Amino acid sequence: MRKSILQAAWMFCLTFSAFAQSGLVYETRTVKSDILKMERRYAIYLPPGYVESDQSYPVLYLLHGSGDDHTGWVQFGQVQQIADRAIAEGNAARMIVVMPDANTGRKGYFNDIRGDFDYEDFFFRELIPHIEKTYRVRGDRRYRAIAGLSMGGGGTVFYALHHPERFAAAAPLSATTGSWEMEQMKTRLGEAAFNVTDARLEAYFRRHSIEALLKNASGEELEQIKRIRWYVSCGDDDFLYEGNSLLHILFRKNEIAHEYRVKDGGHTWSYWRMELPLVMEFVSRSFTQY
Repeated sequence: MRKSILQAAWMFCLTFSAFAQSGLVYETRTVKSDILKMERRYAIYLPPGYVESDQSYPVLYLLHGSGDDHTGWVQFGQVQQIADRAIAEGNAARMIVVMPDANTGRKGYFNDIRGDFDYEDFFFRELIPHIEKTYRVRGDRRYRAIAGLSMGGGGTVFYALHHPERFAAAAPLSATTGSWEMEQMKTRLGEAAFNVTDARLEAYFRRHSIEALLKNASGEELEQIKRIRWYVSCGDDDFLYEGNSLLHILFRKNEIAHEYRVKDGGHTWSYWRMELPLVMEFVSRSFTQY
């Protein structure tokens, strides 16, 4: 009898401990955007202990892919379970994870070439300030990281290249790496490419070409890019494998230190779920002192 009581008490303690160490996910919260003239949605993960403490936390901006929205990493990526486990096992720092929606009305993380839907401006001028005002976030560069899959991997690459002073770490997974040639970009833009001047097309291409960005970067800008801790990963059966390989080669040529991982897998959630705890562990090294 006494043994049964002790076993029951032990199981209760384990259950309570597991519950107490769970983070919180709010699947849909909104921020008003004057730039986009609409409400924008995002999901957010708050780490274990957030509610009970007054501590401030580092933040990971985690971007979804094409066809998904802010709920993608919550529903298919299992962000709460993976983050809780990584933190509980001591492999990742306690961090806030913000998952913005890039699929409301328009799709994509960049400013539209026509100048009427500037999502990238919204992200940096409205979303980040909103997060840092609303939640207990450490606002220094060394406590801010970005990651994402597919379209969100492309957003990760270009956000970090456009604003290297804002991020300590960047982890693109299975990333869309932009247009390597002007004609590629025109095809991707479709009808929009015929409604703007050649000068605007050229400027847009330079801003969304990894080669052009690195070639035209000043010495100071290149040093900022090199300060970022980069983690690049893509499955060996992924249809975006070539672009990620070219990104790796280009970084090597420009002496940009990075971790490059090619693993068994395709363009699938099973691959990205496998990578997420490794991404959290990787960016945590920027948040803590080693």
